[in-house]
Amino acid sequence: MLASIDVVFRQFLDDGLGCASYLIGDERAQVAAIVDPAYAIEEYFGEAKHRGVEIVRVLETHTHADHLSGHGRLALDHDCTVGIHPAAEAEYAHEPLVDGAAVDVGDIVFRVLHTPGHRPEHCCFAVTDRARGDEPWLVLTGDSLFVGDAARPDLAVEAREGAEGLFHSLRRLAELPDGVEVYPAHVAGSLCGAGMSSKASTTIGFERRFNRALQFASASDFVEDSISANALRPPNMERIVELNRGAFVGAPSALGELTDAVDVTVLDVRDADAFGAGHAQGALNVPVDGSSFATKAAFLLSPDERIAIHAGSREQAERAAEGLRSVALLDLAGFVLDPPLDERLRPVTVEELQGLLDGGGVEVLDVREKDERDAGYIPGTRHLPYRVLRAMGSEVDGNRPVVTICSTGPRAAIAASVLAAAGVDARPVVHGGVATWPGQTVEFRRCGA
Repeated sequence: MLASIDVVFRQFLDDGLGCASYLIGDERAQVAAIVDPAYAIEEYFGEAKHRGVEIVRVLETHTHADHLSGHGRLALDHDCTVGIHPAAEAEYAHEPLVDGAAVDVGDIVFRVLHTPGHRPEHCCFAVTDRARGDEPWLVLTGDSLFVGDAARPDLAVEAREGAEGLFHSLRRLAELPDGVEVYPAHVAGSLCGAGMSSKASTTIGFERRFNRALQFASASDFVEDSISANALRPPNMERIVELNRGAFVGAPSALGELTDAVDVTVLDVRDADAFGAGHAQGALNVPVDGSSFATKAAFLLSPDERIAIHAGSREQAERAAEGLRSVALLDLAGFVLDPPLDERLRPVTVEELQGLLDGGGVEVLDVREKDERDAGYIPGTRHLPYRVLRAMGSEVDGNRPVVTICSTGPRAAIAASVLAAAGVDARPVVHGGVATWPGQTVEFRRCGA
């Protein structure tokens, strides 16, 4: 069933985090709701103004663990009512959304389906346009059913318990009519699922036929398959859950320009080549224009650190600040555009690396993840993922140069910046890596070996 022409519907995607949020409302009644809002809420109001609606409600499918929610800003600054299931044990003022409840926004009805598994409080929302009929035309599935995959069950409860709950929740969703459109809270790029598609939506019928997670005949088989996955946990997860469950987090302070960068951690968000050519002493490098900027930064930085952003422009600094805030890195001192460029990093080419390995005068660190390493690695290299280097850098031999390498270069550059900040003579393979290494010299082993 199609929605009427008076329905406001807009999906917002954060490509870096793989998160989706939704504006849905009734243009005739001039009201709308936001589902699973990001902390950066400005884009919602731009669209609401364009469509002539007022945002009056916020619906959370669950307490998010990978990004800071914008429900606090919407409640504090725009007087929106926030709804979430009681099992979330939210400490903020909210409307409890119990199974079967209906939330009306003009002629749009959000029917609450309690679907535990990813988290105990998780709910989906079947959306009906009463102007056209009583059957739902779409379902917002949050972190339960994805396009081509299902959510991970191990972030809030014991994995086996979560997987059993998720199995039954997915079966409940599969009972919806074939034509019901599915809009999840995540697409590819998120750490909340492994095999999801980059497509923004699907249908119940398509997923029932092709989604592997819906093919298991028994809960026990589904559970065993689900708990065998070995995915990274979102960085800063406990802190993000604490903030999303606790008192409302309001709007951020304006990001100002600093005259100096004293008693701060400098995060250089320019590209790796610019960083290598010259950067502030002790700076870390995570390019804002690279993939998964916020996630990579959150793996490196602590929520307790005061961060100064070194950017190439104010606009670049603002984009970096938005990404950092999205993963609850909120203590931003400001930004600098022209700090003293006291240090440099000399990159290594793939061709040069072979000679360095043969000479034995360097240590080569493979900074990819374990599953990548298990699929194939360069002989003579040591494995240490980039995201643990700040905590485990003491295990690196600082008495000889270190070359960092990943698949194609970006993570190697990040890793080299971490080591250089700790006083290690580090050189990254920036343009190329294991993926461009001559195939005959890459060794392979079984996963887990």
